[in-house]
Amino acid sequence: MRIPHIRSLAVAVTVTTAATLPAAPALADAPAHASAAASSPVDAARAAAFAHASATGVSRGDTLQVKDVMTDPEGKQHVRFLRSHQGKLVLGGDLVIHLDRNARYLGVTRAARHTVTPVTADAKLTAAQARQKAASAAQGEAASAQLVVDARDGHAALAYQVRVTRSRAEEAGGSRTVVVDALTGRIRSNSSDSDEFVSPSLANALRERGESATPGTDGAAGLSGLTSATASPAGHYPVAANGTGASLFVGKVPLITTQTGRTSYLLSDPTRWGTETRDAKGEELEAFSGGSKFTSSTDKWGNGATSNRATVAVDAQYGITQTLDFYKKTFGRKGIKNNSTGAHAMVHFGSKVGNAFWDSDCGCMLYGDGDNKVFKKPLVVLDVTGHELTHGVVDATAGLEPTRVDEDQNQYGEPGALNESLADVFGSGVEFAANNPKNPPNYMIGEKLGLSQTFLRRLDHPSLDKLEGTVDYWSPAAYDTEVHAGSGISSHAFYLLAEGSGKKTVGGVAYDSPTYDHSQVAGIGRAKALAVFYRALTRYMVSTTDFHDARTATLQAAADMYGAKSTEYRAVDKAWAAVDVTAANTPASGR
Repeated sequence: MRIPHIRSLAVAVTVTTAATLPAAPALADAPAHASAAASSPVDAARAAAFAHASATGVSRGDTLQVKDVMTDPEGKQHVRFLRSHQGKLVLGGDLVIHLDRNARYLGVTRAARHTVTPVTADAKLTAAQARQKAASAAQGEAASAQLVVDARDGHAALAYQVRVTRSRAEEAGGSRTVVVDALTGRIRSNSSDSDEFVSPSLANALRERGESATPGTDGAAGLSGLTSATASPAGHYPVAANGTGASLFVGKVPLITTQTGRTSYLLSDPTRWGTETRDAKGEELEAFSGGSKFTSSTDKWGNGATSNRATVAVDAQYGITQTLDFYKKTFGRKGIKNNSTGAHAMVHFGSKVGNAFWDSDCGCMLYGDGDNKVFKKPLVVLDVTGHELTHGVVDATAGLEPTRVDEDQNQYGEPGALNESLADVFGSGVEFAANNPKNPPNYMIGEKLGLSQTFLRRLDHPSLDKLEGTVDYWSPAAYDTEVHAGSGISSHAFYLLAEGSGKKTVGGVAYDSPTYDHSQVAGIGRAKALAVFYRALTRYMVSTTDFHDARTATLQAAADMYGAKSTEYRAVDKAWAAVDVTAANTPASGR
């Protein structure tokens, strides 16, 4: 599952300048941040937002805080802003200003399609009362309460945003973000601050069936290429070193580590911005710094079984580095936030935790050891890691969030479903990029978990998943469908765009992808389909993007890269039509 966008908004930092970035290779991202230049895209975009207020929705009393700047190879720039009104952060007020290569305004993609000015600026609840209500709702310890404007549900309301730690509503006692109406005291939202791979609905479905995941493991040798470390003169430490790991799921893999002395090594990769895995030792740690470092005197890690604590660390480190490599080599993205910063992981997290998480505050992947009931082994599987780290990418860009969360913490709504879908799409992409024979790539997610249906979700024919009830096609019911079930709509569109409809064998795996109207769709290839969806995510999606908005975003991305009259553009249109997402059935605004 995903990290709620509202939590990340709470820690947004105002940036007023950014450099004009050099053109990047085709389909590659320019760096997210650079030193200030005389005329920055941020300044130009901010000025354009106010100059075109009727289109952008920016009004008097608003301030814009830059979150991200993307520059296309052809020179177009896309500046993503978070908005504050009268000094109060606007939840659901994010927007992207699009500029041409000469910094002229081209258009806007905005989350709130209404005014973000609340009816009143005077709270009836005190901050202390809001903290008390938040602590009760999330069953934990409330931090300070911040006044915000909540514009996520079709109108703007004054509210308090409160972070609650040590929540008993969390599987691993993590934190939650609670939004309390400042006039009525109603809980407007109560969302987890961490990304769980296993949703409450999935765990419940497995328990009801009496089914447990029994993943097969593979400690046999199966090397796949990674970047080679550069040797340094003897005696000069720290230095990159070439180690090997015996993993739980993908056999024997090479790992680039850090040699800190003549016979001492650290499980940290200096060639990937210090990406490191540590041991939580059964604790529910909130900060990566609290984890114990994995060290070795031989630069050999793990033994292929859980009897060695380093074994699952090998899977985690391998999965993270493969994911970082996928994003860098495929899109030129330098790290999860595109800021040349590594990712971290902690294994052996908590006691009897049958889940894996992405925590954006920590910048960490967190892996439990299993609950000894439903999930009996750590979820350190490659596509699980690729899926969860992609939530980090989404959080750093569009920030897609669910429209509601129920009392059992299941999430609903199209933006949240699109988030889950993108995590599956790019998680599958990680597998194809890694191309590890011990984990053959495919268009399925969770095929190594040992489930009786042999996979968790699949992109070609989503409704074959009976555990989560994933759907193949859009209908008005998708607006309030559980996010994993709804994810099948855009995942199916992606598969059709990449591979086409009907029967096909890819890498020895047989697929048979149906269409809503029994039409035939010709694919454009996985590489082009990934490029279209990535550009759409990073340029044309915002926190409220639904499936019809995603259609528009991917069409615009295809037009950018291939032209509005291209085969690729027409294929995008046909792929969405094949899952019944069309211009003709676009729902009315504000449903």
